[in-house]
Amino acid sequence: MIKENLKIVEENILAACKRAGRSRDEVTLIAVSKTKPVEMLREAIEHGMVDFGENKVQEMCDKIDVIPEKLNWHMIGHLQRNKVKYIVDKSYLIHSVDSLRLAEQINAEAQKKNVVCDILLEVNIANEESKFGLSSEEVPELLAKIKNMKNVRVKGLMTIAPFVDNPEDNREHFRNLHKLFIDMREQTSDNISMEVLSMGMTGDYEVAIEEGATMVRVGTGIFGARNYNI
Repeated sequence: MIKENLKIVEENILAACKRAGRSRDEVTLIAVSKTKPVEMLREAIEHGMVDFGENKVQEMCDKIDVIPEKLNWHMIGHLQRNKVKYIVDKSYLIHSVDSLRLAEQINAEAQKKNVVCDILLEVNIANEESKFGLSSEEVPELLAKIKNMKNVRVKGLMTIAPFVDNPEDNREHFRNLHKLFIDMREQTSDNISMEVLSMGMTGDYEVAIEEGATMVRVGTGIFGARNYNI
């Protein structure tokens, strides 16, 4: 199943890139493996996947402990400050930084472990009350405060768009985040480089790619629906 699903997702990504006049190598596919057993991850690895997204710190650490392959582990879920120390030297990229206090905690823990941690700022581009994330207006202010942090690198922006039946309904949100992403390139410094735009999931990643996503996070489209009863 995973092999076939990856083939379909890959074909969709290629088609979206073609429609947008983009090169396929501009887009990184992240397999969202939260709640999925290690056996399923191993199957995805066998078929070329190296980027995996996890929502919970403990689950991510447990999987890292039993999977020997060198993979890119993405923390895509809401991150509590007291959990930062467990993953600051294990995450390839933390997607969900949504406050100055969290950025400061990541910087402090990275300094203790003598590493530099790559992060994305999470933007609540649709201003949904139920979602974490910065408003568009808060992004420049936070970037200005992060400029002085030595052990954090801001690589770009991330959003979790609304759940919609029609992916076209999210096009405006993706377009708005891409515009903010381009505008924030003016804020580049030694530790800020707007290279990564993480947006789009199973239901809308093709539209996200058409609007400039450089990373898409696909779970159900690769591994199938999650079992919420386990």
